Amino acid sequence: MAEFGLKILNGTELRSGDLRLPIAGGSVNGERVLAMAEAEAAVRLFGLSLPDSMKSAVLRRLGSGADDFLSVEFNEADLQKRKIQEYLIALADELEDDPLVVSILDGSALRVFLDDEDDFAMVAENLFTELDTNDTGKLSKSKLQDALDHMGIEMGVPPFSASGDILSNILKRHGAEGEEQLGQAQFAQLLQPILQDLVDALAEKHVVVIQNIKVINGSRLKKILNDKNLLDDITERLFHAWQDSSNGAWNKEILANLLQEKHSELGLPPYNSNEEISFLYDQIFSNISEEKVTACWNKESFQDEIKAIFKMLTDVLEANPVFIDRES
Repeated sequence: MAEFGLKILNGTELRSGDLRLPIAGGSVNGERVLAMAEAEAAVRLFGLSLPDSMKSAVLRRLGSGADDFLSVEFNEADLQKRKIQEYLIALADELEDDPLVVSILDGSALRVFLDDEDDFAMVAENLFTELDTNDTGKLSKSKLQDALDHMGIEMGVPPFSASGDILSNILKRHGAEGEEQLGQAQFAQLLQPILQDLVDALAEKHVVVIQNIKVINGSRLKKILNDKNLLDDITERLFHAWQDSSNGAWNKEILANLLQEKHSELGLPPYNSNEEISFLYDQIFSNISEEKVTACWNKESFQDEIKAIFKMLTDVLEANPVFIDRES
């Protein structure tokens, strides 16, 4: 994950330290406290506005405490602070289980190629060619907005939907509207100061964009390993499924398939996501010796071996997290 400004939010930013925003004076209702909690979270998470699905998940984690944010009146600052901290911890737990990958667009990626005349000329030429679909050698000024869309977050340009008024104000300031026709050189000459203004704007106010990437880092397996009742339940279910599938004979392929069937519950990546993940499973199962493969497996020995496999998977994923599309 070495791209410009790419960061994994796993909740660590929320677990410690005093509140950074002031507490409201006097009596406030639960909705106001919830708004303060969300604002405090945003400050700690680089200005990120959390998706509604995650906000709902946090309130579910709070259980009955969620009602406090909506219906209770808070008269004391200490009580407001305590409720805000409860919200932050619940959000931290949610991010630990399902980290967000975000791009923090601060202008640095854009500045890299703007500072190199050859790089900028090549980018401007490629954009012009892509947008000149009729091969007329001319583009209207309004196509500069499409050019910014084409550049995208990979080049450090935020989507219009995430930038507030930043992009639209810059385009207006440079008269990048209307149907006036531009040649390639004119297009590049107008694009350059637009991008320079965007660099300056992002340096002053970063834009955070959530990437459609799921991080699998072993956190779910670690929680299972630390919860004896849950661990015993999962390994017992795996034992019965293994017996039904293998007639009691140890078979690495059958076991791998069983783990794959439960990959969502276990917090494991799908086997066929990519070659690296296939190698990960092969690496884990290669550690099972031939003596173990030919041994007589009862429920207890099977569960012990599964726990050892879970521990190996946790260690590997913690050291080398796997990144996949959220739709995978």
